[in-house]
Amino acid sequence: MRFRFCSFSSHILFRTHRLKSYYLTYSFPYSSLLHSCSDLQAVKRIHASLIVSSGLQPLSVASMLITLYSQFSDFQSVFSIFNSFEEPNTIIWNSIINSHVESGLFSHALLLYGRMREFGVAHDSFTFPIVNKAIRSLGCHIEYGEMVHCVAMQMGFGQDVYFGNTMIEVYVKCGSIGNASKLFDEMNHRDLVSWTSIISGYIYRESFSKGLELFNKMRMEMEPNSVTILVMLQACSTFESANEGRELHGYVIKKGIMLDASVGNSILRMYTKAGGSEEDVETFFSEIDERDIVSWNILIAFYSSRGDITKVSEKFNETRREVTSSIETLTLVVSAIADCANVSDGGMLHCLAKKTGLCDSVLLTSLLSLYAKCGAPEISAQLFRDIPHRTSITWSAMMSGFTQNGSFRDAIELFQQMLASGHVQPNHDIISTLFIIYTHLGALQLGKAAHAYFIRNLSSSPEEEDSAPLETSLLNMYIRCGSISSALVCYNRMAVKDVVTWTSMIEGFGTHGLGFEALGMFKRMLESGVEPNSVTFLSLLSACSHSGLVREGCDAFHSMKWRFGIEPNLNHNTCMADLLGRSGKLKEALTLIIKMVVSPDSRIWGALLAASRVHGDKKVGEYAAEKLMELEPDNVGYYTIWSNIEASVGRWGEVEEVRREMHERDLKKKPGWSCIEVKGVIHGFVSGDTSHDHVEEISKAVECLNRKIQQVGVLSIIL
Repeated sequence: MRFRFCSFSSHILFRTHRLKSYYLTYSFPYSSLLHSCSDLQAVKRIHASLIVSSGLQPLSVASMLITLYSQFSDFQSVFSIFNSFEEPNTIIWNSIINSHVESGLFSHALLLYGRMREFGVAHDSFTFPIVNKAIRSLGCHIEYGEMVHCVAMQMGFGQDVYFGNTMIEVYVKCGSIGNASKLFDEMNHRDLVSWTSIISGYIYRESFSKGLELFNKMRMEMEPNSVTILVMLQACSTFESANEGRELHGYVIKKGIMLDASVGNSILRMYTKAGGSEEDVETFFSEIDERDIVSWNILIAFYSSRGDITKVSEKFNETRREVTSSIETLTLVVSAIADCANVSDGGMLHCLAKKTGLCDSVLLTSLLSLYAKCGAPEISAQLFRDIPHRTSITWSAMMSGFTQNGSFRDAIELFQQMLASGHVQPNHDIISTLFIIYTHLGALQLGKAAHAYFIRNLSSSPEEEDSAPLETSLLNMYIRCGSISSALVCYNRMAVKDVVTWTSMIEGFGTHGLGFEALGMFKRMLESGVEPNSVTFLSLLSACSHSGLVREGCDAFHSMKWRFGIEPNLNHNTCMADLLGRSGKLKEALTLIIKMVVSPDSRIWGALLAASRVHGDKKVGEYAAEKLMELEPDNVGYYTIWSNIEASVGRWGEVEEVRREMHERDLKKKPGWSCIEVKGVIHGFVSGDTSHDHVEEISKAVECLNRKIQQVGVLSIIL
């Protein structure tokens, strides 16, 4: 992920080097009254009094009114004041442009600046910094920044430090670190903000080494302040530079900057992000004199990232005893325990959030995900309805919740509701979830429609830089829906193919019985320089098993350990047992199972039992069945296979014994179900079900197919 640093540094720098007042401070009786205004009507009352008494003099009063009206989004009054001047001077122009910048109307601010230039109004040392802020906020093309720089140089502001600092920020934001560096080198006088701006610029552009080099040069000219230290500590956290982080920690202690709470929290975050041990983190945390809620949140996030849920709960309880929890605290805890919590845990945190009034859409979305993972989608759905402002993340979380609980129809209906609302456009996560749903349902045509939507609306979206996970979901959808040719087309069009992509394609060939193609794909993967992982070998062994490639599967199993250093686990051994069993090598499969380091589970014995049935090996089958009954005595499927093995050799007494045991244990096989997509509509069927609207037509079609199958079978015997 790209390091998103500019917004943080700009905010800090703005606090350090904030825009000065555009008006002189007079001992004017209305000045303090204007500063104390808390609502629009109060501003209007004072404005009316001014018009009646002294007008808008001095100009500082007009500037203050423009600022206040813009804060309340009353731009009609803003322009009313502006238009009351026959020839607005620099202060008034600066005020109205800045009011638009502060209100987020950056394009309008630049248009107003264009009018200011047309009227030939003189510029002062505040004009260009205001314009630069608008350009920086818009993220305009570099040419805009270069034009402003050129005009400022012509007007004699080239050596103005304040202008130079804002110009550096513009170049950094527009992606021209070279221009920023050149400007920095040409500045005759550089202050703390100049140094901090260029350092943060290089770090924002992911050049930590250059940023560190400039930081060391800065220390030879002047001492950095807490803002510069914060920039460097955040860089150490992002780039996981533990050694440099420790050196900064020592420097902070030496210079006495630790008194700043933000610096202390940044050092703590650095230890949690840059590979610090639990002992390092806990030691420094205990040394912080005044721990605030930010400190506790950082500590909770540290244990959450390590998956230590016990510590997360422990630190959360300690937090509540020492400081007041924030929404961020509850969100961190909910997200941390979501994968292993139960409904009661979610309910307790939910009640705490309501009791303390700490509820926002982010926390509610986290709770929604927690309930879904706990198997309570109905509670998630209620929470979803209670969230007033639903973002794409909220919709995505609810769709994922339905999908996790097998409620695919509900997820599809929710997606349709989202489109109908018109307020939220599907993002990559939502479309990826949609692909997963259609994968489970085998709905190829609906999957193709979703693919078409993705191509039309999201394939070139600048907001989503990493599309590999979504493209892999699309690949898997085509594979699971039986269209290996479409999957291969998608695969060939992917610009970036990671190990997950290669593995998915290998698995796809395997499930379609194309074992040699899977082996060829594995070979090309190695040639491209992508290192296989344990899942890759699992897919490869499965492909060999489905295609009966015994020798190739054995070679892959051997190279996995001795060439790539991947120790086979239970899943790999299960695939090997299945491969050997399918090819009739039951004794070799049994030997493999017995020699395993880990204890065999029901899956591997089930594979051996199924192979015994196919090849009629009663002795191995009985042994596997005994092991299965020990591991899963209530699994009706294994009893059925065992009964079929006994029946295949005519041992009807044993068959009756197995069936009697099934009856005594009250084991009943769940009816099978399937679904089919017809013209974009999914139809589900359960074994023996007659509830479908077109059951008679379906039955007739099935009977017709059966007759044709029997006729083909008879003809093949005759021929």
